[in-house]
Amino acid sequence: MRAAVMRDWSLRVDDIAEPVAGAGQVLTKVLACGICGSDLHMLVHGEESRRLSAEMSADQPPSALSPIMFEPHIDTVMGHEFCCEVLDLGPGVSNLKQGDIIVSFPVTFDEQGVHGVGFSNKYPGGYSQRLVVNEMMSIKVPNGLLPELAALTEPLAVGVHAVEKSR
Repeated sequence: MRAAVMRDWSLRVDDIAEPVAGAGQVLTKVLACGICGSDLHMLVHGEESRRLSAEMSADQPPSALSPIMFEPHIDTVMGHEFCCEVLDLGPGVSNLKQGDIIVSFPVTFDEQGVHGVGFSNKYPGGYSQRLVVNEMMSIKVPNGLLPELAALTEPLAVGVHAVEKSR
């Protein structure tokens, strides 16, 4: 499949492997994806971001809930503000079906730990044609809302959270 791939802090369009839904996951077709400032920041200041993340987590004991850091010399497909159509269901998925339109918190879990979708070497983000998300992190898009608007769920949630914190 085609994707906008970040490799060594630059972006290029390339072919990458098709993702496969594992247990509790769904394979989706990307309908819309936003370009977040954090994606742009990662392209320009990624090395500094990785260094700071490593420093902050250095004194934390590793656990199954520790986020897995991506390696910049290995392909990473960014894009965490997305709306998708469900194509295939992994084992154990019961609340979604093929054809559902969803948004998802951009995190997925597997036997290795926690992966940030869009900041992972293993799980491509929305700058690809297809991606995998966890069923339990997904929300069905209601009432025929346009995918281009539904993809704004994550940045809208950030704004709502900021307003709530200011009260």
